[in-house]
Amino acid sequence: MRRAILSAIWGASLLVMPVIAESAEVHGRSSTQLLWYNDIVDASQRLDLAEYLRVSVTRVDDAGKLSLQGYGRAVWDLKDGGEVKDRLYYLYADYKDFLGAADLRFGRQFVNLSAGSALVDGVEADIKKVGPVGFVLMGGRNVIFGEDEALTSHSYSLGFSAYLTGDSMTYFDVSYYRAYDYSDISRDIIGGSYKQYFIDSIKVYANARYDLTAEVFNEVLGGIKYFPTLNLMMTAEHYESYPTFDTTSIYSVFAVDQFKENIFRVEYTAAAWVDVSVGYSQESFGEGGRAKLYEAGLKLRPSITTTIGLSHDKRSGYPGDLAGYRAYAEYSKFGKWKASAGIDYDSYQRDDMTGQETAKKYWAAGRYKFAKNMSSSVRVEDNVNINYSKDMQGRLTFDVDF
Repeated sequence: MRRAILSAIWGASLLVMPVIAESAEVHGRSSTQLLWYNDIVDASQRLDLAEYLRVSVTRVDDAGKLSLQGYGRAVWDLKDGGEVKDRLYYLYADYKDFLGAADLRFGRQFVNLSAGSALVDGVEADIKKVGPVGFVLMGGRNVIFGEDEALTSHSYSLGFSAYLTGDSMTYFDVSYYRAYDYSDISRDIIGGSYKQYFIDSIKVYANARYDLTAEVFNEVLGGIKYFPTLNLMMTAEHYESYPTFDTTSIYSVFAVDQFKENIFRVEYTAAAWVDVSVGYSQESFGEGGRAKLYEAGLKLRPSITTTIGLSHDKRSGYPGDLAGYRAYAEYSKFGKWKASAGIDYDSYQRDDMTGQETAKKYWAAGRYKFAKNMSSSVRVEDNVNINYSKDMQGRLTFDVDF
């Protein structure tokens, strides 16, 4: 994987070197992290050293149309040693306004259509000026990460989308997404997305995906947001999900149930120092399985440097009951440091055959700013539940922006 990352970076550099302008700007962040946690398999304590690097090169050409974006990580096991494990999340060249009509993107990138999304080594073209309609075309090799490296070299995706342009109050698109496993079609989906604003206080939105191979809607979302004033927002939403799998997966032969959820939520800023939120959800899992969920939250700002948050949720029905609480506090000194701590507590019963169980999380975090472009942070938490009487884990970071 390390050789692949270096080869990709070197190849991209060779492509753009002849056209790099003197005015090119390089920005990004280096985040060096020390991570400690319990191994999920044998509960042994692990210790990793990780380096995350995000780089953006803009104004590569004199016209300012070409830019480069990259993000990856390298991890070394400090306890057992071994090779450094690398992972390249994205590395692509972005060219704006090609021939005055399209934005082009080449390389490893995340593409997101209303019909489907994927991380691919490939190309995406956004053709923006075809009357009132724009088009997005994409295709490439799918990148699926395993524990150590990318898993597939034989999975590919292609797709396209058509969307309305010109009206900032309305968005509508239809799209198509297909994936291949070798030469077999593993995914074949059409989708659509809609968003509309009315009288500056109502937002209506909807998304849907239809699986052509399973001949079912595998995802439907519809909702409305009403914000009559700047300090009040009400949301009503309906969501349905019918799980479908790749046709080449063994899971595609398993029977599944449709999930449905109705949500109502109110968020209100009662004063400059207090926010209130309440929510109610109805859930349906098929075959008579139903549940109800109540949520309430309170955020207090007694001063410009202090925030206190309290929340409670209560769930009853299939597949079990739960009552949970969360409390946290944050304190900051502008431009220098920030500290926070909190407690999560859940009491739950999985089903009629189990007793009441509890899960608790205690955490504390802080960030200190050494300079405008340099800071360090730490987060430590302990989980106590049916699986662990003590599960200490944390992260210490040193970040440099450039």
